[in-house]
Amino acid sequence: MAGENTSGTGTDTRDSTIRVTHSQAQERYEIFVGDDYVGYLDYVSEPEQVLLTHTVVHSQFSGHGYAAHLVKFVLDDIAKTGKQVVPLCSYVGYFIDKNPEYAGMATEVTR
Repeated sequence: MAGENTSGTGTDTRDSTIRVTHSQAQERYEIFVGDDYVGYLDYVSEPEQVLLTHTVVHSQFSGHGYAAHLVKFVLDDIAKTGKQVVPLCSYVGYFIDKNPEYAGMATEVTR
């Protein structure tokens, strides 16, 4: 989670580039397809964990796997920091359940 991160590693069915950006100031990751703003994932960063609070993909882009692409990018980015994640967002919890390689990152809130 280092500053502004961008990923151009992917294409959708229309051959548009998928790009994920990260704003630490806003505690938000955003996903774009080409020039279209597709959605976002909000979080709260704590010293040893990151609370993943809300994931949104705008309705006109639903059903294309963009939420999964976004959550995967976010989890991979957080994994580099060694922090654990608290999946407060139901979609993030669902994604982790379906992708057990991320299960070791998930935890409960500790304060």
